[in-house]
Amino acid sequence: MHNDRLSLEVIARRVDAKAEDYCELSDRIWAMPELAFEEHRSVAEQIAILEREGFRITANVGGMATAFVAEWGSGGPVVGILGEFDALPDLAQVSGLAEHKPTVRGAPGHGCGHNLLGAGSALAAVALKDALEAEGIAGTVRYYGCPAEESGSGKTFMARAGLFDDLDAAFCWHPNVINEVSTTSSLACIQAYFRFTGRAAHAAAAPHVGRSALDAVELMNVGVNYMREHMPSDARVHYAITNTGGDAPNVVQAYAESLYLVRSPHLPDAERLFERVKKIAEGAALMTETSVSVQITDATSNVVPNKALQEAMYENMRRLGPPAFDESDLAFAEQLQKSALTEEEILASVKPHDLSLKTKVLHDGVLSMPAREEVMMGTTDVGDVSWIVPTVQCHTACFAIGTPFHTWQLVTQGNLPAAHKGMVLAAKAMAATAADCLRNPDLVARAKAELRERTGGRDYRCPIPDDVTPDDLRAKAA
Repeated sequence: MHNDRLSLEVIARRVDAKAEDYCELSDRIWAMPELAFEEHRSVAEQIAILEREGFRITANVGGMATAFVAEWGSGGPVVGILGEFDALPDLAQVSGLAEHKPTVRGAPGHGCGHNLLGAGSALAAVALKDALEAEGIAGTVRYYGCPAEESGSGKTFMARAGLFDDLDAAFCWHPNVINEVSTTSSLACIQAYFRFTGRAAHAAAAPHVGRSALDAVELMNVGVNYMREHMPSDARVHYAITNTGGDAPNVVQAYAESLYLVRSPHLPDAERLFERVKKIAEGAALMTETSVSVQITDATSNVVPNKALQEAMYENMRRLGPPAFDESDLAFAEQLQKSALTEEEILASVKPHDLSLKTKVLHDGVLSMPAREEVMMGTTDVGDVSWIVPTVQCHTACFAIGTPFHTWQLVTQGNLPAAHKGMVLAAKAMAATAADCLRNPDLVARAKAELRERTGGRDYRCPIPDDVTPDDLRAKAA
């Protein structure tokens, strides 16, 4: 034990001392939104500030030009803090406006708050490093710059490359409308293109000569819809038709393509469901006398919760308390709720947590840990990290209650003072809990034992096939 040299109060002061620099970093990244695998300027900004803080940088990791690791210190324990910084397409929005007004129509925007996520995680890593350095305490602090969370599963590729294998504990957060420690698991997923190839023909003069790939895409969709009645209720299958074979109706389409996303609470179940989807695609190809190829593009494992780390993080968040929102923060959140959010959206954002929150505009408390673990009906590549190393996440209130993710309403709040306050709280919670691990070997031992129990001692298996590379995904996106 190191007594109080890494206490919550010490860590919080270290975070506050650097907070302004990292709020500015977050705002710069907000103003330069970049899509998956293309976050070059955002990465350059992060690397520059972390190098100035004394971190050693390893760039281009996991086969990705926008993935990097920043490390300080030596020896154990080794703690890692995960950051993200990718944006979403078509969400550019003027800041601080309660109506939809794109800055540039069709341009990307930070509709999931990843500008805050990366900057807040970097702030946590730097504050922890400053505390260790000042007290002469041994240990290794890493910040992981993780690209392509929204589309591409950057952490999954990093996990496949072994970049998390020697960690003792991992920490992350996500901007949200509430303050809580995340106790949920998530859905595992597999995403793949189904590409049908047929034979072109004149649709009027010689339709019998043609074999329609677009018919195959449509028949596959019909087949999957019939399957929905006969799959587990907690599984999900989504799709998009990504290539219809052209715009001319008088041509039998020789090529068509769809993208399917299959999700389930456990990876083996998602894999079994995916095999059923593949059989439907093969049936559609048989019916239309076309051929089909399948390319898995990305996949993620379900999150493995870790109660030992959750309890430690909750105690820190409880003591820290919620962000100190002021009248200006509350006024804009109220304006946004009234003019741009629906009652249904507000109810949906609080229903999983506490219905009493529907009367508030910003969350002014910290939710207690629930007695029962639930499954988040979404997907994150944090799941792959959590199969390798004990991992814990928190959410902090950065946006008005009711704000839906992946919308302009979230983008418009992403560089406001309220968002900064939530980010700083997350940095304190992550850095303080990582400090608990550094000064308390028993906490790390209990977290590792729990991970072994929850996984049944099974080693991590990357759900992305070895022959799929990040470059394959980048080429498709281009």
